[in-house]
Amino acid sequence: MQSFSFLKIPVHNGLTMIIDKGQSPEYVEHSMKVFGSYITCAKFGWGTSAVQSEEILKEKIEIYKKYGVKPYPGGTLFEYALKDGKFLEFLDYCKNLGFECIEISDGSMEIDFDLKCECIKKAKEYGFTVLSEIGKKSIEEDAKIPISKKIADLKLEIEAGSDFVILEGREGGKSIGLYDEKGNLKQDDLEQIVNSDIDFKKLIFEAPLKNQQVEFIERFGNSVNLGNIAFDEVISLETLRTGLRGDTFGKILK
Repeated sequence: MQSFSFLKIPVHNGLTMIIDKGQSPEYVEHSMKVFGSYITCAKFGWGTSAVQSEEILKEKIEIYKKYGVKPYPGGTLFEYALKDGKFLEFLDYCKNLGFECIEISDGSMEIDFDLKCECIKKAKEYGFTVLSEIGKKSIEEDAKIPISKKIADLKLEIEAGSDFVILEGREGGKSIGLYDEKGNLKQDDLEQIVNSDIDFKKLIFEAPLKNQQVEFIERFGNSVNLGNIAFDEVISLETLRTGLRGDTFGKILK
């Protein structure tokens, strides 16, 4: 039971996605005991799943699932498998490990868009919850893609079957995607997303920095979906969502 239950704390149904950089099973167990109820998904960042043993992976996957958290391998690992012509083997192996979610991205390599959508469809056929991602890991390459193109593509990825579409923000949250070199939101780009007919419940904004989290919550409400949250920022984000921190105090409806 939540402490201070006599207080009327605002509730929300916003998705929170954390990034697991290869943490140990013991670390994950202790962390989930403390704040697992505030997490929806745990991304095994980049290709970290490939450099940890199968035994460790399975143990961590089961820990996350025990606490109701959905773990999934990072999109870079999908791209590596696709590059080697091992996409279907990758899906089979992920299924056998116990993953129930898959990320389909093209952040590190060029993938024909039609092929990307086919991969989304195939992953859905395998029974996975699919999170696709829009944007490039390279600052220079990402800057070449206008926000109008990203909006058009994410709509098509949703049509292809993506349950959620992630807007690239990387771990640092600066000079990439919706963020300038200081980590501030590009307001013109954000306005184009706001004015589109996108179902916001299907969008996940990677927002590793507090100022980004605050602005998204203030703009879209405390149920906005946020990703790339560090382990040690989960409780902090929850207080922002519930108005229990100065940045959002008095701004969250109960």
